[in-house]
This record gives sequence, structure tokens and C-alpha cells, in this order.
Amino acid sequence: MDRRPGLSVRLKLTLSYAGFLMLAGALLLVAVGVFLLRQGWWQTNESGAVRATPGTLFVRDFAPTAAAVMVFLLVFGLLGGWFLAGRMLAPLSHITHATRMATDGSLSHRIRLPGRADEFRELADAFDMMFARLEAHVAEQRRFTANASHELRTPLAISKALLDVARSDPDQDTGELVDRLHAVNARAIDLTEALLLLSRAEQRSFARERVDLSLVAEEAAETLLPLAEKHGVVLETSGDIAPTGGSPTLLLQLTMNLVQNAIVHNLPEHGNVWVHTGVRPRSVVLTVENTGGHLGPQVVSTLTEPFQRGTERVHTDQAGVGLGLAIVSTIARTHDGTLALAPRSAGGMRVTVELPVLSPYAGR
Repeated sequence: MDRRPGLSVRLKLTLSYAGFLMLAGALLLVAVGVFLLRQGWWQTNESGAVRATPGTLFVRDFAPTAAAVMVFLLVFGLLGGWFLAGRMLAPLSHITHATRMATDGSLSHRIRLPGRADEFRELADAFDMMFARLEAHVAEQRRFTANASHELRTPLAISKALLDVARSDPDQDTGELVDRLHAVNARAIDLTEALLLLSRAEQRSFARERVDLSLVAEEAAETLLPLAEKHGVVLETSGDIAPTGGSPTLLLQLTMNLVQNAIVHNLPEHGNVWVHTGVRPRSVVLTVENTGGHLGPQVVSTLTEPFQRGTERVHTDQAGVGLGLAIVSTIARTHDGTLALAPRSAGGMRVTVELPVLSPYAGR
């Protein structure tokens, strides 16, 4: 933003210090003068005429002294105010320098002002926290872009290789080629749709409505019941009415992703998935648990990152595109909620989504 040049904050503070100092000095000199007059400096003779003794001395001696004191206060106020303003505003120069470095792309720089807490140091600490979050966000976006490029390049490279083989071998079975190209193309479409959904969720471009998570959970379970039966998984839903506010479409997608992951990444046979909704004093909770293999805490902590999967899941035919839990995390965050993942002691995982509870009278 272009602004007209003006006085610096340091000069403004200096003039303010000097002005207040001169005002205090002037008031003090006036008070002293009035006190001296009341003590007999201004006297009259018997006829009422003014005697040119103490009153004249007041004007002749006190006034020049007062003027000299005022000049001294002005010079002292300007010099002292300039020095004090510089000392007080010194932390701002560090903050400005760090902000300019961040503007130039260096987010690793930190201010780290020493000393006890005050307004400037609280501001510097807030900037340091902001820089740290921005650095982490930029690093995450770079990883996401690199991974997305790799994931999108993989099906295109496979398609190109299949077409090259078909062109070099005209006698190859076209039916098998078409089936493989169809599978590769379907994976690319699923990945693209997942990326678009993730982008829309991050933009928060949705209208908030009243949503009952228990109904959303039942709809997701009913939709995915054939998938559960195909994998030999028993799917159970339970819980109370859980009213919250948000996008019904996105919250359904969140629940579908969680339930689908719980079904697909389960025991080879006789697996279970439990979907439960509940209400807390200030939040509603959606919990999805499943049986399965034992997962380490380190593996679980990385599953919400885009394109991250458990090592034992990558080679299955239901590996997905690696964005299921990343989408869940983004949707929960854009609905002012939280997502928590924890391994179960008996195997499998417990996923808990906590969202703000909606008042029964909201929206009426």
C-alpha cells in the first residue's frame, strides 16, 4: 500500500515527551511565581502606589530564569525523549526485520526477543508462532504438491506404457488392455476427485446447516453395508442424537471415509466395525472403531498426512488414493473440530471426531 511520508513514531514520541515535560515545567514555574507573589514580592506603599522593589525584581530576575529553565527543559526533553523512544522502540526494529525476511520467503527466521514479558515481547512471540505455523504449512503444501504430482504421474505413465506395448504388439489381447487401462483411468479419476474435494473443504466454501451426526452415521453405514458384507465385516451403529452445524455433504463424506477405511483395513475374515455417536457438554463425538492388525503409534500419527498409508496396506486391492484420512482431517478442521487416531490394544484403530455441539434453539 502506497502512503504519503509522515513523521516517524520515534519523532512523535520525542515531541510528546518534550511537550509534556515543558508543560509540567511551565505549570511548576507558574506555581512558584504565584507563591512568591503571595509571600510579598509585590508590595505597595501607604498611598497605594506600587513600590519598584520586590515586584520589579520578580519581573527582572525571575522571568529570565524561568525562560532559561524552559529552554533547558525543551532541549533536555527532546534529547532525552529521542533516546528513550529509541530504547523503547528497539524491539520493533527486530520484528520489522523478521517480517521483511518472511515476506522475502525466509520463514525459518525467529525473533526471540530476550527479557521479561511485555507488550513487545508478546507481539514477538505471536509472530514467532505465526512464522512456525506458516513454515510448517508451506512445508506440508510442498510435500503435498510433490506427492500429488507423483501420484498423478503414476497412472499416466502406466497408461503410456500399456499403449506403447499395444502399439508394438498388434496381436496382444485388446480386452485385457482395455480392462487394465480402465482400472488405471478409474484410479486417476478417483485421485482427481479426492484432490478437488480436499481443495473445496480447505476453502470453507459451504453453507452451515443443522446436521445430526447420528443420522449421517446411519446413512453411511447403510450405504457401505454391501462393502462390509463383501469383506465379511459386521458393521454396527449406535449412539445418541448428535446435533452440530456444518455441511451435510462434507460431514457425510467424512463419515463415509472413516467407515470405508474401517471396513477395508480390517481382519481378513470375521472383522468388526463399530460406529458410535455421543454428546458432551460442548461437543458432539463420532467414534469409528475396527478390528485389524496391530498398528504402532508412529504409523498412526502419520496416517492423516496426504498419500500416507500403513506399510501393510499399500499392496492391497483397496489401497485407495491415500487421501481418505487427510480429507477427514481437513473437513473436521474446517468445521472447527478435531480428529484423533489411536491404536486399539486388541488390534485395529479407534478414530474420534469431535465437533462443536449445536444448541437446540439454534437456527429457529
